[in-house]
Amino acid sequence: MYILGVSAFYHDSAAALLKDGEIVAAAQEERFTRKKHDASYPANAVDFCLKSAGIAAKDIGILAFYDKPWIKFERILETYLAYAPAGIGSFFTAIPMWLKEKLWMRDTLREKLGYEGRVVFPEHHESHAASAFFPSPFHEAAILTTDGVGEWTTTSFGQGKGSEMEILQEIRFPHSLGLLYSAFTYYTGFKVNSGEYKVMGLAPYGEPKYVKTILDNIIDLKEDGSYKLDMSYFNYCAGLTMTGGKFHDLFGGPPRKPEANLTQKEMDLARSVQDVTEEAVLRMGRHVRRVTGKKNLCMAGGVALNCVANGKLLREKVYENIWIQPAAGDAGGALGAALFAWHSVEKKPRSAGGKMDRQKGSLLGTEYGDDHIAAYLARNNIPSTRFSNVDELTDAVAKVLAEEKVVGWFHGRMEFGPRALGARSIIGDSRSPKMQSIMNLKIKFRESFRPFAPSVLREKVNDYFDMDSDSPYMLLVAPVQERRRIPMTAEQEKLFGIEKLNVPRSDIPAVTHVDYSARVQTVDAERNPAYYQLIGKFEKLTGCGVIINTSFNVRGEPIVQKPEDAYKCFMRTNMDYLVLDNHLLAKEAQPELKEDTDWRSEFELD
Repeated sequence: MYILGVSAFYHDSAAALLKDGEIVAAAQEERFTRKKHDASYPANAVDFCLKSAGIAAKDIGILAFYDKPWIKFERILETYLAYAPAGIGSFFTAIPMWLKEKLWMRDTLREKLGYEGRVVFPEHHESHAASAFFPSPFHEAAILTTDGVGEWTTTSFGQGKGSEMEILQEIRFPHSLGLLYSAFTYYTGFKVNSGEYKVMGLAPYGEPKYVKTILDNIIDLKEDGSYKLDMSYFNYCAGLTMTGGKFHDLFGGPPRKPEANLTQKEMDLARSVQDVTEEAVLRMGRHVRRVTGKKNLCMAGGVALNCVANGKLLREKVYENIWIQPAAGDAGGALGAALFAWHSVEKKPRSAGGKMDRQKGSLLGTEYGDDHIAAYLARNNIPSTRFSNVDELTDAVAKVLAEEKVVGWFHGRMEFGPRALGARSIIGDSRSPKMQSIMNLKIKFRESFRPFAPSVLREKVNDYFDMDSDSPYMLLVAPVQERRRIPMTAEQEKLFGIEKLNVPRSDIPAVTHVDYSARVQTVDAERNPAYYQLIGKFEKLTGCGVIINTSFNVRGEPIVQKPEDAYKCFMRTNMDYLVLDNHLLAKEAQPELKEDTDWRSEFELD
């Protein structure tokens, strides 16, 4: 039986396809439309999934949508009524779309897909929980989901065993840990539902000056991790902004304007809300362990992308093992809804081996193959070198990486989820003190404070970082090993926040953040053999089993999906080489890119 999961109409729409419970394909719509966080019906992602299996809509057994629209509408309506007449403007903005399309979701989906069969609607947090537990390697586990909001639920926990799972407790809107983080994202001048990871990256530059202020005024955080927000500080129930006047008074002024200079205040606010979030996640984790008694934990929901909090939970050893859905946000809801339909609706059994998960490295998206790429390159007179196999290719790429060249690495199936995991990545030498600055300002064209993540051979992770567990989806932050660190001098300690980033802090400076932390991706031969082979060869040349891995895009652009996207991004930036499967392109051999537009006008800054 084929089951198609769909998430759409809020942000990060996506589709995922199962065949007899096995994941066949999954992709986010933004990769095809080139609109970041595209929320529209994922027509392209659905089409890709069906083509991957060689089927048509009529072959689908169940269509699973990731939440219950009527209950979500009830929450929206009750919230507007509770705050009326405030919020009347946003009410009139939202309601037409609900009346026209969202309330009649079953008909809408059937019409767009050309499908007459069954449609099921798990609740939003059931979809998150299913996306976390069912693909995990555990036979039984506790489940924790935390995000902005679904229908009513914003945080829930439960447990799973075999093919069954149950939600035990929940926290409901408007009280939301995700929306608290988004409020600070908004207040520090970044985009909500997009810039939260920037706040996380900014936090190490700051001091936790506002933690007490937040805990005394804004959030009542209990010992068991449950919480309640003082809504008089927020505006998201009634207005189109996240924070209100009382919030601004508490922190001494209006929100920072987007793209304005960052000050120590924003860094301190980022650090403070990050510390509060970590404490909340830790308390929840301990409580869920006490209630369920499970030694394994599965996590999903947007807050589960906070890899600093995840890493802290792992180091506290509350659980023996933690598995986090790599597409933890709403995109992953498409996969969760499909898995829910298979195991919870159809009551199909599930097996879990204990070590390897069923996510297949999250390499579930499009792939093009060497012949397709060769034809594309020939058609466009693009000079390249074609290697006969991966072994020869990785020999050549490891060599240029060791020469401090920057490489766009487009190889195999595209990742599902927000992280580049060695299929659509820009990679470089982690030993290079200048690489962080080059990549931020000349290749990614993004804010200079943002750190880069390391890809490390799984068997070598403990040589470089204070962790020794799998982190294949880059969702755990760990400290760089003490012996590899370079202490800062008294003079360097006095540098203003962002200036510290230019001071080498370890023997892998390009992936070491200012607090000596790193967002680690472990790479193994089973999930991504070509990428594993490449890092292994880089290690043979240099003695270093770590490279930089950042997503293959420029600021505001979705990660590249097809060879044309990759080539355009390569030519618009200062990358030195581009890999398209087994083809290697050198920048110096390329003709000028004709009829190009300024990418800044093509992609809205995130």
